Amino acid sequence: MLDHEAPYKVREWSSVLTALFCSLLLFGCGRGQQSLPSAVPEVATVTVQPQELVLTTELPGRTCPYLVSEIRPQVNGIIQKRLFTEGSDVKANDVLYQIDPAPFQAALDSARANLAKSEANLPVTRLRFERYKQLLAEKAVSQQDYDDREAALKQAEADIEYCKAAVDTARINLDYTRVTAPISGRIGKSNITDGALVTAYQALPLATIQQLDPIYVDVPQSTSDLLRLKRRLEDKRLHQNGTNQNSVKAILEDSTEYPLNGSLQFRDITVDPTTGSVVLRAVFPNQEGVLLPGMFVRAVVIEGTNEQAILIPQQAVSRDPKGNPVTLIVDAEEKIQQRRLTLDRAIGDKWLVSSGLAPGDRVVVEGMQKVRPGASVRVTPFDPALTAEREPENSSRSTRKAN
Repeated sequence: MLDHEAPYKVREWSSVLTALFCSLLLFGCGRGQQSLPSAVPEVATVTVQPQELVLTTELPGRTCPYLVSEIRPQVNGIIQKRLFTEGSDVKANDVLYQIDPAPFQAALDSARANLAKSEANLPVTRLRFERYKQLLAEKAVSQQDYDDREAALKQAEADIEYCKAAVDTARINLDYTRVTAPISGRIGKSNITDGALVTAYQALPLATIQQLDPIYVDVPQSTSDLLRLKRRLEDKRLHQNGTNQNSVKAILEDSTEYPLNGSLQFRDITVDPTTGSVVLRAVFPNQEGVLLPGMFVRAVVIEGTNEQAILIPQQAVSRDPKGNPVTLIVDAEEKIQQRRLTLDRAIGDKWLVSSGLAPGDRVVVEGMQKVRPGASVRVTPFDPALTAEREPENSSRSTRKAN
């Protein structure tokens, strides 16, 4: 009887021991889980504070001379001598070319001789007219004879005026044999040489003078940008009441900033139908001759002042599945909330936010990967200097791993 019941008792005790071991194991795991507190993620935030910001726009443009003069002869003749050095600076009224003056001097002498001849005949004609006037009063001559004498006097006076004009014309043509500079500036290469035949107002200029100090910078601006700027001004988001509103900076082709600021002269009112843009013209001082005609530059033009600008670090902005910019903020209950943003432009390493944030909002800059909307977080202030120190360490660590 005892031998028959022994296997059942052994199995019963084994089941009891197994159940007791499992209970102890579950009790120990429960105590372990209760002893480990749940970790609250930590995020670094910046507090939104509106600030006054001068908004600028960078536009491509090209330089063009302040004044341009194409030198052309005004009389026909042979070039005797070129009197300037190509590529040099010339002043207004400097003689550039000398055309052979001999035929024009002869024409002037002839005109003067004709004038002297006419002036010599005038006194005799006037005396004869006075005699006929007295004789007409005495009925000694006919009215016809008197009228003829009067007409002869007027013709003699007209001949003198004609000869004077001929003298002036001959003198002007003689002066035109000295081809002078109409403006001050830098003269280019000469298109003709000594001994060349030139004609008045010919199509080919003898040379070209360009005034480079000051110099213009012409910048095209799209009409869409122009309309957007007008709307911002109308909505009072921008104000153009600053003293430096017309100040313009120039960035050269090698990305260096031109040391002198220019001033905005005007905006053209005609839209180029091929590009849909209008031209902005700025004038820059150019005493050192750094800016040359046709040079490509980028002009930084002031749009206006935003007195309530909101700037946040670019790393605080991400994109949702539809590509819309979003950011995370920490609300008053220390929980994460998501905000959709409207971005204006990038300014340095920050975004200018048009809408989506309000003053006092705490924007998450670091730790976004560890949190989700609705999660509780622990907030610490964002320190850009500390982030800059971490970046070299991370880059050097990555380099060591790559090696």
